[in-house]
Amino acid sequence: MRGIIILMIAFLGINSFITLETSAEEKTSPPDLVSEAAIVLESNSGQVLYEKNANHVMYPASLTKIATAIYAIEKGKLNDIVTISADARNVDGTRVYLEEGEKVPLEKLIQGLLINSGNDAGVAIAEHLSGSIEQFSFDINNYLRKVVGVRDTHFVNPHGLFDAEHTTTAEDLAKITQYAMKNETFRNIFGTKEFEWHGEAWDTTLITHHKILKGEFPYDSVTGGKTGYVNESGFTLATTAEKENLSLIVITLNSTYEVQTYNDTLKLLDYSFENYTNSYIEKGTTFTVGDEEYKNPKTLITTTSINDNIVRKINKDGTLNLVNQDGMLIASYQLEKISIGEINHPVELANSSSNEVNMMKIDTKVISLIIVLLASIAIVFHLNRRYGV
Repeated sequence: MRGIIILMIAFLGINSFITLETSAEEKTSPPDLVSEAAIVLESNSGQVLYEKNANHVMYPASLTKIATAIYAIEKGKLNDIVTISADARNVDGTRVYLEEGEKVPLEKLIQGLLINSGNDAGVAIAEHLSGSIEQFSFDINNYLRKVVGVRDTHFVNPHGLFDAEHTTTAEDLAKITQYAMKNETFRNIFGTKEFEWHGEAWDTTLITHHKILKGEFPYDSVTGGKTGYVNESGFTLATTAEKENLSLIVITLNSTYEVQTYNDTLKLLDYSFENYTNSYIEKGTTFTVGDEEYKNPKTLITTTSINDNIVRKINKDGTLNLVNQDGMLIASYQLEKISIGEINHPVELANSSSNEVNMMKIDTKVISLIIVLLASIAIVFHLNRRYGV
């Protein structure tokens, strides 16, 4: 009887061990946010890791300046000298205090636009590139649709001061930021914490308004950011961060209080870094399907849950599907068929590196369970011999 009781205790111990192991590896639930809309985009893979009302049309406020900056970098010449107009000098809101007739390099205006959120710099950039705010709005909207790939963005100014027709979505803002971050000049300015500003009317040190970037809400992985606020938009925030193999873009829109948008952003960063990772299939990797050979034309980057066991499946038409342990399609890629002359040593279809990591986790768990079971049996055997139970 005592042996049976001991075996039951051992079984319960094993069951508890299994339960603890399982719960420890469960994916963390997405955070609850105060912001009306938000999105997390993994910049390298383009996969969305979190979204809340990401396609709702909303007011961006000064996050508009991300689009103005990358447009200016690509369409203008950084060493162009821009003459400041009266309209630029007299614009409302945050400024870098440009004077009418002042001559400023385009690159310096972009720095004043992103670092200090200068509305006057935005107007000066728009007038220099397109001649007027109206023409600039037409030009940048066309650029954002055709080059960046936005779907629901319509801008009527370069700075984001309120206009009922000046709208976008969290998803589009993430796309704009993703596109802009590919440009080295933009990345450098977007991540600048301090900049010495010397103008005709203002000599100062510009300090980024983004409180995570400048250290008021410390987070080591943050690489850049832009703030925004008008009454109608609430507080808006764009943040970029890199850690291990992830490169994240976080957009939050319409928080009532400034601290809320920062808290939401920090929650989203923690959630994403703790629960996701990237896996890679190198360019030129070959796959065999029946008598056909395929290769991937570029390195494929896929963002998955850290607990996903990813399996590669390929169709006869050369479509590579990445599927997790629940049969859910994670990503799909079109491979190139290899001509006879290209065939070298094709490899058979194999699981991704994330699959191998998860198999190691499973093997470790099985070994641990076997050890617990053997220990329990040894205890029972010892008691049987000693007490005759």
